Amino acid sequence: YRPGPMDNIPTYCRRKLGQEEPRYLHPGMAPYLSETHGIIVYQEQVMQVAQALSGYSLGEADLLRRAMGKKIKAEMDAQRDRFVKGAIANGIKPETASEIFDLLAKFADYGFNKSHAAAYAVVAFQTAYLKANYPVEFLAASMTLDMGNTDKLSEFRRDAERLGIKVLPPAINRSGVEFDVHEGAIHYALGAIKGVGRVAVESVVAARATGGPFRDLADFARRIDTKLVNRRTVEALIAAGALDALEPERARAMAAIDGMLALSNRTREAALGGQSELFGGGMVQEAFRIPPVEPWAPAERLKREHDAVGFFLSGHPLDDYEHVLKRLRVQRFADFAQTVRANGTGVAKVAVSVIDRSERRTKSGSKMGIVNLSDPSGQFEAILFSEALQRYRDLLEPGRALVLRLSAVLDGEDVRPRIEDVEVLDELAARQKQDLLVYLRDDKALASIAERVRPRGDGLKADGKIALVMILNDGAQEVEIELPGRYPVNQQIANAVRAAPGVVSVELR
Repeated sequence: YRPGPMDNIPTYCRRKLGQEEPRYLHPGMAPYLSETHGIIVYQEQVMQVAQALSGYSLGEADLLRRAMGKKIKAEMDAQRDRFVKGAIANGIKPETASEIFDLLAKFADYGFNKSHAAAYAVVAFQTAYLKANYPVEFLAASMTLDMGNTDKLSEFRRDAERLGIKVLPPAINRSGVEFDVHEGAIHYALGAIKGVGRVAVESVVAARATGGPFRDLADFARRIDTKLVNRRTVEALIAAGALDALEPERARAMAAIDGMLALSNRTREAALGGQSELFGGGMVQEAFRIPPVEPWAPAERLKREHDAVGFFLSGHPLDDYEHVLKRLRVQRFADFAQTVRANGTGVAKVAVSVIDRSERRTKSGSKMGIVNLSDPSGQFEAILFSEALQRYRDLLEPGRALVLRLSAVLDGEDVRPRIEDVEVLDELAARQKQDLLVYLRDDKALASIAERVRPRGDGLKADGKIALVMILNDGAQEVEIELPGRYPVNQQIANAVRAAPGVVSVELR
């Protein structure tokens, strides 16, 4: 990105299309800038203008270009004096000469020479053509190129979302080592999951290619090579959701790892000893028992997914608060940032999930906080200074859902948000009357639900209704039953009910 020339792209386009006439600070600049519609683009143009308007020799003009690039004050002051004196000698007003020098200096630091710029322009046109005509393939290739850069992957994913392109979560029976395209969607690369290693996923993909899709966790365990696919690899695959097709409840899959690795080792040892042939494969067909385990709460599931992928892929911690956020009239950060870019500054209320927080000393010796935050539009950083940090430090913990009042200014091309005020989203939601709708397939979940919604004397107001929707006949029929009485209802209770065995889904309304 070249700030000098790039800032003038809109002006360049208008002039190229004949919508605006080129303007020159002095007519003597026109012969050298006419091909670029009055805008300095190339380093050679800086040198040519200096030669024509201030009488520089070719060697002097090159020294001017270098001085401007280095921005050493003593050299710049000497060059300004030389340039202005030469321009005055050619009949140019001193103030105009100084203005021209400033314009040249702005572009000399960032401009390319013409041959370099032409080569970059060819690449730019080629990539622009590919993105415009093959956007899915272009983004998949770009994501593969930056597979180890989480920030870039998150940016490409937001770009895909803006273009209406689906980025599907990693799937052990569909995803490849790299990002690929199928039926207009991008399939997340197994090799982009943190902690798996390329060699490990290459061996998994090779096993799938040889023996077909994996049927279940036991089949997966029998066919992987534990010399390449170790515990950490399997944990990362589960956390990222790559094994959901084999076991949709990730907590159960994680609890099965010991059994999976043991079965994998027995299978390999049997194969090495020829026992699979001798006993007709009976020895390696034995499965393993998964110990009973509580399902992960949605927040835990998403946190582990974020740790494995680097950003939220299958959902976002704020998704469950959608109805509350509408009432609170919060903005998405991406929309707020766009407003700041247009106006130079802005203030907004934004709902976020905290990723992490760090602190450091400023030059004055006071502490400042740097908080990595996420909302459904992506991740961003915000700062807060000593007084606000002291007031809100305990709230800015990883995993907390918050509503922030942000102020922001535009610094060059970057939006710099600052945290002014912090509120806990659950507390805001608790102030609003809410009802809970619970979908379940049978009555086995009732006891667990009753325990999770029972008032516990924790100060929560019991003013919400709870209705149960029984799904019967494979979804052909639904029966709704409203429970008598009133209950404390908020997002935390909804999440607890959702995690109860037998519950299909919940809705806050």
